[in-house]
Amino acid sequence: QVVLVESGGGSVEAGGSLTLSCAASGNTYTSYSMAWFRRAPGKGREAVAAIYYDSGSPTYADSVKGRFTISQDDDKNTLYLQMDRVKPEDTAMYYCAVATSMAQIQALGIMSPRPYIYWGPGTQVTVSS
Repeated sequence: QVVLVESGGGSVEAGGSLTLSCAASGNTYTSYSMAWFRRAPGKGREAVAAIYYDSGSPTYADSVKGRFTISQDDDKNTLYLQMDRVKPEDTAMYYCAVATSMAQIQALGIMSPRPYIYWGPGTQVTVSS
């Protein structure tokens, strides 16, 4: 199994920056992709960004493209989400997740929540205007 713990959430003014971190432990070598999802009150879960564990190739939602950057440490045990020029609509609970199945990711897409079987408890981001 993989245990994930997010950190770095908090309050920030619109236009500012925030960096989220996700510490992964356990059988991280089984990871195929890692991703950030978010959920705002009254809204459904939304994929924000994802990264292939081995290659580091990133994918972004259109809503954050050009503003957010997903990355991982060289040891691949820490995932980051660098959030720049944040907007009030970025306010949400942010979750880190891990998928292990290449087949499921290839079938459903790296941004689909279904292949992600390990999830962190989340960290809250609040953007004030």
